[in-house]
Amino acid sequence: MSSTIDANILLYASDSSSPHHEPALAFLRERAAGPDILYLFWPVVMAYLRIATHPGIFQHPLDPNAATENVESLLALPHVRTEGETQRFWEVWRATTQDLAVRGNLVPDAHLVALMREHGVGTIWSRDRDLRRFDGIRVLDPFPRA
Repeated sequence: MSSTIDANILLYASDSSSPHHEPALAFLRERAAGPDILYLFWPVVMAYLRIATHPGIFQHPLDPNAATENVESLLALPHVRTEGETQRFWEVWRATTQDLAVRGNLVPDAHLVALMREHGVGTIWSRDRDLRRFDGIRVLDPFPRA
């Protein structure tokens, strides 16, 4: 089985002031242990790097080198895959967004869902409820009671 994770999970794991910090770390350790394929899409990586190092968002932002090392530790795992847009992306994007008014903060969510569809990934671990607006994917909260 394969799945992907949203940036919010990575951010909780990096934010020691978050009430979701420990559950997110435990969740990432489980995923890191494998054996299931874990997709780490480039927009998620970029969102993580942007937010985790931003002093206006994180009370204690990560040093860019530390954030980069966090990403590299995941990318080094043999069961982690990275993917991006292919020649089919725009066609998949249009099919993903045809029944929704995609604007503002929903744009990066639609981007991620289109990448999931393009690469055959049906499950995303996220706390972002907006992802549930897209048909054809399964959104799982890794720590719903946290």
